[in-house]
Amino acid sequence: MALSPQEEVVSALRQFAERIDVFDPAPGPAVVEITVGDRTVPMRAPVVRALAEALRAYQDPRDRGTCDQCGGPRLDDNFVCADCGQPSGVFGQLLRERAARYEGPPPELPG
Repeated sequence: MALSPQEEVVSALRQFAERIDVFDPAPGPAVVEITVGDRTVPMRAPVVRALAEALRAYQDPRDRGTCDQCGGPRLDDNFVCADCGQPSGVFGQLLRERAARYEGPPPELPG
């Protein structure tokens, strides 16, 4: 049975807290409580620090950097910017250099 989005978040937070709490056996009060729907997940200070660090360190796998042309953050799998349509990075530079040298198709030979 699939978990609802709320249950999935609560489960992930509780599992995270349990994994971190084992390394800090000194008991202490919860310093933060995260409420998801009608469920509350209490977190002690070491867990809060670990969660904040994990959130700061997270990088979305779709993040391919910023566009060299417009600075936009949305590069596709081919490093083409969704905002300005230009290719970015070394690939984009090579394409622009080749395009600048392109003189069109060769003239047709008489025949």
